[in-house]
Order: sequence, then structure tokens, then C-alpha cells
Amino acid sequence: MTKTALITGASAGIGKATAIHLAQNGYKVYGGARRIEKMDDLKKYGITPMVLDVRDEESISACVAAILRETGSIDVLVNSAGLGSYGALEDVPMDEAKNQLEINLFGGARLIQLVLPGMRKKRFGKIVNISSIGGKVGLPMGSWYHASKFAIEGLSDSLRNEVRQFGIDVIVIEPGGTKSEMKDIGGIDLMRVSGETVYAGLAKGMAKMYDDMQKNDSDPLVIAKLIRTGIEARNPKTRYIGGKMARPMLFMRKVLSDKLFDRMLMRSLR
Repeated sequence: MTKTALITGASAGIGKATAIHLAQNGYKVYGGARRIEKMDDLKKYGITPMVLDVRDEESISACVAAILRETGSIDVLVNSAGLGSYGALEDVPMDEAKNQLEINLFGGARLIQLVLPGMRKKRFGKIVNISSIGGKVGLPMGSWYHASKFAIEGLSDSLRNEVRQFGIDVIVIEPGGTKSEMKDIGGIDLMRVSGETVYAGLAKGMAKMYDDMQKNDSDPLVIAKLIRTGIEARNPKTRYIGGKMARPMLFMRKVLSDKLFDRMLMRSLR
């Protein structure tokens, strides 16, 4: 039986690559994003674009209700919508911090609430939350981004043990460096917020690091394939890791003490 998947953040990056990859492999795919004009090209793959602003309750509820009316179920939810907005904690306005948490955490959590009743009824469901190696490693100038991704990790761990009794799997994806417009937007935000404050030197170092990293970032298809592996596994892993530098970075974070890791990290910004 054809499975129905809702992919958020489908206008770009990992979300778009995942929508296309799943559609090419037999799924009925709905792609959700605010910028519906950016999803016109998805139609040729049989994907249905949906207007979806994960910060807005009415938009979220309407999107899920429309899909359920058409198909009767949402079997796979991929929470890929995300924002990487950077700046020193002291400099970031609280409304921008809250916006990042709305997009990266609360919007996905609300979608989970809405799809769970149908998944429980079918005793089947795959919930995929896109975290990051930034859900395990905190970089300077990214406190709110990392806070949101660390939160996704904890939310997923709790949720996994709540819903496994209903035949529902919760899968965390931890991408490393992956080609995305998010880094461009994040770099601009970083310099706007902290480029002329007492943190300017650190901001410039981080901006240069992001620029250098982007040259060798992985194609989003790498992560899309990882997602498909997870949702098609009979007994999926709780976490899948992929993308540029993901495994080495997480290994170093695991084996080094906090202070040794900090020293290594800050040396790379010089």
C-alpha cells in the first residue's frame, strides 16, 4: 500500500531533496513550506505543494486536515523546516530567539500532535525529526540554534518511548555540513546582529568558518537517502548520522573533555 508522507521545509535543502527522493520511490508526498512558489518544480514529481507556516496554528491545522481529507492518513512525517539564525546571546533580540524556537521546535511538535491520533489508529507511523550535529555540539554565536536542536534531541527521546507501544517509530537525523541556503542566511544574520558589537572578532571568525565549510558540504540527497533508510527499516535506529564532518565531529565531542573540545574548536577560529 502506498504510504503518505508530509515533508516540511520542502522549498529548499534537505526538505526538498527528501520530498523528491521519496516521491521517486513510491510515496505519496505532500511538501509543506511558506514559499509555495518555490515548490512549483515539485509538481513534476507528483508531489503536492502545501502552504505551511509552522509558526502558525491555523496554517498547521489546515495543512494536516487537508491531507487527511484527501488520503485518510499521514504515515510519515518529516520535520525538516528549520532556521539557522546566529549571533552572540547577548546581542540576539528575544523576539528573534523565540522565532527560531517556533520554527525549529514548537512547529514540529505541533505537527506531531496532529498526526499521532491517525498513526495510533493504524498502529503504524514514522516521525522523523531533523536535528543536526548541532544538537550534540554547541558552537559560539549559535546559542539559540543549538538550544533548539538540543531540544529536538530530548523531545525525540521522550516521544520515542511514549509511542512505541502504538507501533510508531521516532527517528532523529543528525546531518553534518549539507548544502543549504540556511548557512547563507545565518551568516548574514550573524554579521547583522554581532558584526559591530564587542563580539565582532568572533563573529568574523565564525562567518569565515561557515564560508569555508560550505565549499565542501554534502548534497542534501545524502540526507534524503538516510531518511528513506530510516523509515523503511523494520527496526530503525534511533539516530542516523550523515553529511560532511558529522562522524568525526561527534566522535571528538564524545571522547574529548569539554575543555579540550572547546580549545580545539576555538583554535580553528583563529
